[in-house]
Amino acid sequence: MPPQTSAQKAAVSNFVAITGASDRTATKYLKNVSYKLNEAIDAFFQANGGGSGAAPGAHKDGQLNQLFDNLRNEQEDSKDTLGADSAMGYLQSIGVGLEDASLFLAVELLQAPSIGEIPRAGFVNGWKEAGIEVKTEAQAAHLKNLAGLMARERDLFRKVYRYAFVAGKEGEQRALSLDMALLYWDTLFKKPGQSWVGSSTKIDWLNEWKFFLQENWKRSVNRDMWNQTLEFAFKSIDDESLGFWSEDGAWPGVIDEFVAWYKRKCEMELDA
Repeated sequence: MPPQTSAQKAAVSNFVAITGASDRTATKYLKNVSYKLNEAIDAFFQANGGGSGAAPGAHKDGQLNQLFDNLRNEQEDSKDTLGADSAMGYLQSIGVGLEDASLFLAVELLQAPSIGEIPRAGFVNGWKEAGIEVKTEAQAAHLKNLAGLMARERDLFRKVYRYAFVAGKEGEQRALSLDMALLYWDTLFKKPGQSWVGSSTKIDWLNEWKFFLQENWKRSVNRDMWNQTLEFAFKSIDDESLGFWSEDGAWPGVIDEFVAWYKRKCEMELDA
């Protein structure tokens, strides 16, 4: 059975490019290791006379660590972390927009604990898992490809969206302030992210959601509210009548309140 997700398709393409094997062979090796690209490549070379499977991975680790060290400012950064200036400079050098969803795409790939830093382990493991050449040009091309997929691949966008909550929190805080959540929603729900706009009548759901919260919500945004907002967004894009919603559903209370507010608003506009 061919791979179904964009990540699996990308893994097959990268496997073929690196090994020269057929799509069928690539799929076989990748499926055996749950689509972990580097493990599949090592297994392929070991099975086909390429020597120890650990050698290619170890070599790439060394290259990635060297690149990380080249990016690090020895006067300002710790040994295993790119600080804010180094991290932002690196991201800009590989084409990441610091004010759009590609920022969170890169942050998730590199498993950065916050927007202003990149850990060595996340850098090495993230790029190693991507299975591309250890060159900034290749990294830029890979992120550009993923950014192009993000607007239509909901699973990819969901992964990036959810990680934005992790990286966007301040310190040990368990929630986002409303102001930060609004800023991140603005960042994520526009290109190259997915627009929160109705598929038929083009209702600007993001604008309605923001207006409602600014008028009625004085609390912070916890993880459940953050995650469920995206699920509600997906459903409201497909069903602008909100027919999927019911009082007996498991939506957070704030979403129930938003639906009631929106329906009252529509009724008032009809009566006007």
